[in-house]
Amino acid sequence: MKNQLFSKIGSYLKLLRVTSWAKNFFVFVPAVFAKQLFHPDEFRMIVIGFITFSIASSAVYVLNDIVDSPKDAVHPLKKDRPIASGKISKLNAQIIGTFLFLILVLITVLMNSSFMIIVWLYVIINILYTTLLKEIVIVDIFCIASGFMLRVIGGGLLVSVYISKWLILTTMFLSLFLAVMKRRVEIASSSDSSGQRTVLKDYSLNFIDQIAAMTGSGVILSYALYSVAERTVESFGTERLVFTTMFVIFGIFRYMYLVYKKDRGENVIEVLLTDPPMIINLILYVASALFIIYFYKTWMFF
Repeated sequence: MKNQLFSKIGSYLKLLRVTSWAKNFFVFVPAVFAKQLFHPDEFRMIVIGFITFSIASSAVYVLNDIVDSPKDAVHPLKKDRPIASGKISKLNAQIIGTFLFLILVLITVLMNSSFMIIVWLYVIINILYTTLLKEIVIVDIFCIASGFMLRVIGGGLLVSVYISKWLILTTMFLSLFLAVMKRRVEIASSSDSSGQRTVLKDYSLNFIDQIAAMTGSGVILSYALYSVAERTVESFGTERLVFTTMFVIFGIFRYMYLVYKKDRGENVIEVLLTDPPMIINLILYVASALFIIYFYKTWMFF
């Protein structure tokens, strides 16, 4: 009985894609680089923003799984999703989805109007993606990438901080890179990819690889330029943020290795949480960036 209960709870958590909530940490990016992370009021607003985006993302994931359940049922990996496998009925999923959207309405009407617009723009884009845009070549990639961009912009609006154009470009290239890598894994891992997702037949590995090279390079160059930009150096009181670029380069290279050689990368969170080199690299990046941004002036020992 207890095992059945835990299994049911696990199915609902899987339906909500709780592990994918980690993507919503992009909301924290503007506050981190604006040196607002440890301000109580700003931190509270960012946490509320994180929760809001988590509810929004779960709502669109539920909708996506309801719409895609017939195709998911015959997919070698997606067949285990709760609705496709029959562990959760479509009716129950619809009730949960409706409940999440209602909660989202209640939360967003009480928040900053600009942030509310960003959240609902995220929802609308994802609804259009689920019902139509996922089958339009290149547009589908930009739809996936837009979610990361909107999270960063929303985070900036919540704490009313200036977001560097170089940081926005870094986010844009990174989000496009991750979206392209997702498509590459889908194409490479399926012998009949067009039978699962119509748009995949419009891509080729060569085309995807060229986009991956461009967007990966864009991430590295944009971040490097942000780290040495005059405004950045003036704000942090040091040029040493440029040293964190090596972690960005390693992360891009490692991710490409996992996609090209291990056929991993369809789920970015799964990669970040299960690949030891990526975990270590992420910890080192976060630790070094936070030290340089918040504590370097205090210590000043090198």
